[in-house]
Amino acid sequence: MKAASKVPKNADQKVVDGFGDEWARFDQRDLEDSELQAAFDGYFKIFPWEKIGATAEGFDMGCGSGRWAKLVAPRVGKLNCIDPSERALSIARENLSGHANCSFFCYSVDETALSQSSQDFGYCLGVLHHIPDSLSGLKSCVRILKPGAPLLVYLYYAFENRPLWFKLIWKVTDPARRIVSRLPYKIRYALSQLIAALIYWPLARTSRVAESIGLNVSNFPLSYYRHRSFYTMRTDALDRFGTRLEKRFTKDQIFTMMSESGLESINFSDTPPFWCAIGYRKTI
Repeated sequence: MKAASKVPKNADQKVVDGFGDEWARFDQRDLEDSELQAAFDGYFKIFPWEKIGATAEGFDMGCGSGRWAKLVAPRVGKLNCIDPSERALSIARENLSGHANCSFFCYSVDETALSQSSQDFGYCLGVLHHIPDSLSGLKSCVRILKPGAPLLVYLYYAFENRPLWFKLIWKVTDPARRIVSRLPYKIRYALSQLIAALIYWPLARTSRVAESIGLNVSNFPLSYYRHRSFYTMRTDALDRFGTRLEKRFTKDQIFTMMSESGLESINFSDTPPFWCAIGYRKTI
């Protein structure tokens, strides 16, 4: 275990601390099992479970509270949960206390203790867009995979599959995110919760009503949350507006990074959240 004072490699310490605060505040224990499963299915829709045996060993890079690990661990032999925040790892340990096959490592994506070419699978969801060098982090994930092993990644998309007005809404709100994310934690937390209550909830519920009368809401702002709880909206509003380092990538950019990192047979999910992609480490 690394010393608490050591600055993690290829990580912004304020971002690491922020996620520690986030998972301590929203440890996901209040999330309904059905909602967790629905979110999990969205991310793992393209994951090749049929190629993963019951004795497989893999990694959850940037495990946070362990919410995804909770559903992966019962299906595999060993799951290595990695996160640069000791505070987040303490939450994950509690949430995964019933899974003896989980191990925990306090490292950043570029300094993991796992051996190269040792893992049968891996996933890194919502992490690479929050680190200084996303390509380097992706390469680090690939290096610890066995040849032919799959890696599932999720990175924030650049709205290239959305109409112009949708992109303009993001351009208007992003400066507010940049300001809020640099405020002291208590203030940015309070503001994020106001945003969840005054923006996320009304828009999400409006899209739910619109869907119920037969309208297509796929491009409606925050329609992704129309079947999500307010707890999830509060969590994601803090994530979105409370994180100071955020990058967005087009599908083509992600494909290029995955290829340069040594992945092949790359495939993207065609449903939200965007972009989820699967690739396999090139065989020697």
